[in-house]
Amino acid sequence: MKALRAHARGGPEQLVYEDAPVPAEPTGADVCVGVRAAAVTFDELTWPETWEADGVDRTPVIPSHEFAGVVTAVGSDVHDLSIGDEVFGLAPFDHDGAAAEVVRLPAANLARKPANVSDVVAAAAVLPALTAMEALEEHLRLEPGQRLLIRGGTGAVGSFLIQFARRMGIEVTATVRSRDAVEYVEHLGAHEVLVADEPAAIPPASFDASIDSVGAGTPEWLYRAVRPRGRVITLQEAPDADLARAFDVDAQFFVVSPDAGHLGRLAALLAEGGIEVAVARTYPLSDGRAAYASRGTAGPPGKVVIEVSKAP
Repeated sequence: MKALRAHARGGPEQLVYEDAPVPAEPTGADVCVGVRAAAVTFDELTWPETWEADGVDRTPVIPSHEFAGVVTAVGSDVHDLSIGDEVFGLAPFDHDGAAAEVVRLPAANLARKPANVSDVVAAAAVLPALTAMEALEEHLRLEPGQRLLIRGGTGAVGSFLIQFARRMGIEVTATVRSRDAVEYVEHLGAHEVLVADEPAAIPPASFDASIDSVGAGTPEWLYRAVRPRGRVITLQEAPDADLARAFDVDAQFFVVSPDAGHLGRLAALLAEGGIEVAVARTYPLSDGRAAYASRGTAGPPGKVVIEVSKAP
């Protein structure tokens, strides 16, 4: 099969479009999926899980763990999926991903893709939407009317955080880098949008919780803005313990876990058109390196998606 692989640790420059072994026939609770679309998370090339499993180097690796496709084979313990089912889901981060014609993974990491949702949109939604669901429901646990500060309102995770939080009755303030993004973030459901350096002037202890959906280097104001014993969530690195103590907040870091219930609810939301999924650009698998190298280029907000094959 054709795949995008890296034979050595590094960035997009290590990625090669080449022939790769087809995954073994699935056994037990595993399935194989013929991939149609695989979304890009740029930071995955910096994650230890991308390059090793249980401390053992596993190069060459195939990136992209959020995808949509069609089931091509099932293990003997799989009873709720069949060959030909259209699915979407999240491959384990320490396994080969979906930037390939076929991916093998546990059936529990999949849900049926709604027929009225494209493969590209389904792939783009999986990781950021599941991250936002888990953050809001299992880590932040805010009540309607409480206030949430989101750093990065135009990002993939940030856009889902805004939409889901509004549906939960949470009052959302989001930050953006440019005034050009204000209208878009308000449209997603933010009650207030702060631009550029404006968040630095947020009064202390004025939010019940905050979350950094941007990445590394969480700023001091994201801790200071939260009331004592409120919660701060980081998604790319462990929180700053000194800042957490200084402002008396409960600071947490988590890595999203595939959840069948969340996947099922996401499928229903996508089917009913209840959430917006932004796709910035698509690339063919043969240009997968360019897809990963496109970070920072000018363009609309949203996920970059690799189109591996077309639905018939």
